[in-house]
Amino acid sequence: MDRRSELAGFLRSRRAGISPERAGLPEDGRARRVPGLRRDEVARLAGMSTEYYTRLEQGRAGTPSPEVVEALARALRLDPAEREHLVDLLARPASARRAPSAPQRVRPGLYLMLQTLEHVPAFVAGRRTDILAANRLAREVLTDFEALPATQRNLARYYLLDPVARDRVGDWAQIAAETVAMLRFEAGRYPNDRRLADLVGELTLRCPEFTTWWNDHRVLRRTYGTKRYYHPTVGELCFSYESFQPPGDPDQTLCVYNVEPGSATADALRLLSSLSTPADISDTNY
Repeated sequence: MDRRSELAGFLRSRRAGISPERAGLPEDGRARRVPGLRRDEVARLAGMSTEYYTRLEQGRAGTPSPEVVEALARALRLDPAEREHLVDLLARPASARRAPSAPQRVRPGLYLMLQTLEHVPAFVAGRRTDILAANRLAREVLTDFEALPATQRNLARYYLLDPVARDRVGDWAQIAAETVAMLRFEAGRYPNDRRLADLVGELTLRCPEFTTWWNDHRVLRRTYGTKRYYHPTVGELCFSYESFQPPGDPDQTLCVYNVEPGSATADALRLLSSLSTPADISDTNY
């Protein structure tokens, strides 16, 4: 990944999304060729010269101080994930995170937790949205990741490339676009990750919508929210999901799909659980 072009694209996309009115700037009467803020307006809001901001956007300003980064984040109204992404893109090449090499492993305690969470879907996602482990209901509601080759157990590949996902995932376009934003965030953290680059290349070639979402330069961390799925046997399922980073590996995320007690989804999950055969967690191939 070329960090200069990534930085330029990210900053242009962020300032394009902020109107002068939203930024509290008075109308100056100048015609606008593009939507959003001009470079000189971002510079004014951040308390820096237009020349410096221009060099910064072009990747020619070196490594700015934390104060400059904070001023720029305020001017562009970046959320925490966007601010962290900006810091990653501005990092010196020598200090950028090295490409991960060792495969991720889920420790036995997390496997036991997934087994304990037998009434709701739960899984552990790693770098590149790789699925490192999933309990029985997660494999029933999404797809049977355990049946896939290890290199294909990936949430982005499932959402964007599996034709079944488009029918099974409610609000498919929103969920797929959010997943692309998670990949973009990780690309800033690990710009030299060859496996991530290969995944982006595959998605570019095989998913018609991917390039548009990727070029939005949106970044996102998985936290919490709601999701809907449509299971061919039990129908619509509505979840409130929560995501946690377990201690020991900051690049792993435990995702739990919670349900309201007594809800139609809770009843559907009980039926789905009774129809599926429990798997011995010690026999998984993760």
